[in-house]
Amino acid sequence: MKSITTVLVTGGAGYVGAVLVPKLLREGYRVKVLDLYMYGEDVLDEVKDDPKLEQIQGDLRDRTLLKDCIPGCDAVIHLACISNDPSFELDPELGKSINYDAFLALVDICRDSGVKRFIYASSSSVYGIKEEEEVTEDLPLEPLTDYSKYKALCEDYLWKNKGEMVALTVRPATVCGYSPRLRLDLTVNILTNHAVNNKRIKVFGGEQQRPNIHIEDVTDLYVKSLEWPDESINGKVYNAGYQNHTVREIANVVRRIVGEDVDIVTTLTDDNRSYRVNSDKIKRELGFAPRHTIEEAVHDLLAAFRQGKIPNSMEDERYFNIKMMQAIHLR
Repeated sequence: MKSITTVLVTGGAGYVGAVLVPKLLREGYRVKVLDLYMYGEDVLDEVKDDPKLEQIQGDLRDRTLLKDCIPGCDAVIHLACISNDPSFELDPELGKSINYDAFLALVDICRDSGVKRFIYASSSSVYGIKEEEEVTEDLPLEPLTDYSKYKALCEDYLWKNKGEMVALTVRPATVCGYSPRLRLDLTVNILTNHAVNNKRIKVFGGEQQRPNIHIEDVTDLYVKSLEWPDESINGKVYNAGYQNHTVREIANVVRRIVGEDVDIVTTLTDDNRSYRVNSDKIKRELGFAPRHTIEEAVHDLLAAFRQGKIPNSMEDERYFNIKMMQAIHLR
């Protein structure tokens, strides 16, 4: 395997990146983080004095910046994007410029700069709605939204234009659990926030299946993605999920942990997206199996609330992607 010592993490100050970057540093990698730092310049304060860390505040769409910071990097873990359907739909042209247009330039510059390995964080939403009981990687992609459509198009572009780069695409389930750059607009995290602070959980529908993966597991996966042999991962696509639960089941898990005095209120919904992600392939071929449960994610969040790590969690826009994008007028 080619030696990997320096890693660029785009979006390294985001929800997943804030947990991933310290892990990479602990493993001995030199890490460059490229991020807008729109959720705070203090996200990586835990490791800011590590001499192996370089933090670059800048825009992924800046080709000159990419040409400056990518040379010398052995691997790129690409996390940066306008994340999820509602955030993308807030400004579709903005979403396309970051999630798709900038991705094409990023792949081209990485390929031409001698990057050895490119890890792309796609999404399990690329499958759309399936009749099959479990969604596997060999099913056709039928994205229903612009967000998922451009995720799928990026996968295709990476495969066709990777050149000599080793390219791996990961399709994560919905991530849950605590991070220094916390998101409270994801299913498990939303329900826990409302259970702790309102003693009431609103469930819209409830029978929709939702795949989940703990933030510790998905970040462990990205670390491992730098270690697997080239031939094991080049050109491969893997689902990365753990527990498939209905929204109602997740709500009941949250209530059981937070307290039986939490009310669960069910209302009708027109969002009936429902799917179960099968992640047997990555376990079978690479030996990767998640170890952290939804229950652990709720316990971690509850502990963070009790320790005062999540102040003003119902109002502060930094916990909600759409609110923050509106607050700073991201363009």
